Amino acid sequence: MITKRTDSSNIDFQNLVKLLDADLAVRDGEDHEFYHQFNSIDMLKNCVIVYSDDTAVGCGAFKPFSEDTVEIKRMYTDPERRGKGFASKILNELEIWAKEERYNRCVLETGIKQPEAIALYEKSGYKRIPNYGQYIGIDNSVCYEKIL
Repeated sequence: MITKRTDSSNIDFQNLVKLLDADLAVRDGEDHEFYHQFNSIDMLKNCVIVYSDDTAVGCGAFKPFSEDTVEIKRMYTDPERRGKGFASKILNELEIWAKEERYNRCVLETGIKQPEAIALYEKSGYKRIPNYGQYIGIDNSVCYEKIL
């Protein structure tokens, strides 16, 4: 397993995000367009890709949320590769990178129809918080934070 730090111009990252968006379109159904508007990858400077046998199998990113906080975005692992620690590796690398950039907190939003994501975040020490920003009042969203 190899992790690579990159940005959103990376073609492997872009291809993984296309797979993520296709998966979310099915899971979110008619709510997909609402969520999709907040998930542009243009100008993401902090992206991580994990490779297995020279194949890109997962990704994640963060973007500044406030002066001391980043928002974790675009987490995805190929369904055939889930359960092997790739997502944990990606999330850990994003947290290390955020700390290196002098951030001390991560927040994120995920959907209630993504139980594997919820399990990952809770296993990784994220605590549920009230929905923030555009997710306030959205019943299908759950938000989390972790102090780094």
